[in-house]
Amino acid sequence: MFQTVVFYVFAAILLFAAVRVVTARNPVHATLFLVLAFATASGLWMLLEAEFLAIAMVLVYIGAVMVLFLFVVMMLDVNIDRLREGYWDYLAPGLAIAGMMVAEMAVVLVGRKFGLLTMPAPSPKPADYSNTREIGAVLYTQYVYAFELAAVVLLVAIVAAIALTLRRRKDSKFQDPARQVAVRKQDRIRIVSMPAEKTVSRDS
Repeated sequence: MFQTVVFYVFAAILLFAAVRVVTARNPVHATLFLVLAFATASGLWMLLEAEFLAIAMVLVYIGAVMVLFLFVVMMLDVNIDRLREGYWDYLAPGLAIAGMMVAEMAVVLVGRKFGLLTMPAPSPKPADYSNTREIGAVLYTQYVYAFELAAVVLLVAIVAAIALTLRRRKDSKFQDPARQVAVRKQDRIRIVSMPAEKTVSRDS
């Protein structure tokens, strides 16, 4: 009973944080609500006895990715009014997708309650059971092709992000390593021949 109450409390906080990520006008506030969503999701992983996934979400997503996002958002000069242009144009597709997700979750919950969906109860695990070892074994054996495909997709996303941001601007200063390597001393140093100074005596 206690686990059920904790699950519904965490689920409500997670849904609230997810909604605020989309509806918050301040990007910094949206990023902080996303941190709250990740922290609550890690608590749900703990309820499912998936400690490795919970710790990985806290360390990787909250401790690294979201901190990086927060610094980037705070350093950028984001124009809120321009960012909100065309916001209501995506309201109908967003509500449709949200309705589909709510319907799927309702089918799962109602189906389990009325016996429409039969899911076997998880068997108790032995004392020496390691979910980290189990995840690694399943990930690199049964889902190895999906894992490699996800790695390729992430690599393409990284290359695309670099290609989109790596453009020359007139007002930006940059260095060309090829020109620096090919430079000659005649282009940088000019020797000027000047006559030696003449000593003038005090008597004259």
